[in-house]
Amino acid sequence: MTNSSSADPRQHAPAAERNREPILDVLRKALPASGLVLEIASGSGEHVTHFAAALPGLEWQPSDPNADSRASIAAWTQHEQLTNVRAPLALDVERAPWGIDAAQAVVCINMIHISPWTATEALFDGAGRLLGSGGVLYLYGPYRRHGAHTAPSNEAFDQQLRNRNPAWGVRNMEAVVALGEAQGFKCGEPIGMPANNFSLVLTKR
Repeated sequence: MTNSSSADPRQHAPAAERNREPILDVLRKALPASGLVLEIASGSGEHVTHFAAALPGLEWQPSDPNADSRASIAAWTQHEQLTNVRAPLALDVERAPWGIDAAQAVVCINMIHISPWTATEALFDGAGRLLGSGGVLYLYGPYRRHGAHTAPSNEAFDQQLRNRNPAWGVRNMEAVVALGEAQGFKCGEPIGMPANNFSLVLTKR
């Protein structure tokens, strides 16, 4: 992730530019037509501003525990002149309260594998409190399936992550879905995405 210049707080994440359109295609079908969407771990802010511009009927609440990321999100929002994106929250999923009481959907992209499993548990716990019946939790990222990696590149990536932090790593999809089930979520059929990633759309019962 890079900054565009020393005076510009906007960060650029190449992966966000590559995957935002395929993700948007899924979100168009998965999200409600109106309401509030909380994005967890918004990073540079390129995703949330792209989605907000394409889906103006929704109000978006970005968040990130990192101050530089929040500055980037705010700068991207201002640059794109968006009125349906709220100021970013300093939100750490493992620290309650989250600073938001309710939402119609929660979006979390590329967080589960670069955080400890306790963060995934906290994500489901918090989303379960925020969302009412029919609320949507959208997850995107790489997963193992039935205990095996879906591509050699994912196996190499998993090893890189674990070398950086033994608590990180590509998760078993079945374990993530089971965690959701325990919090009252039903997962639809996994959606294959480019670069050996998956979209999971979970609906609150």
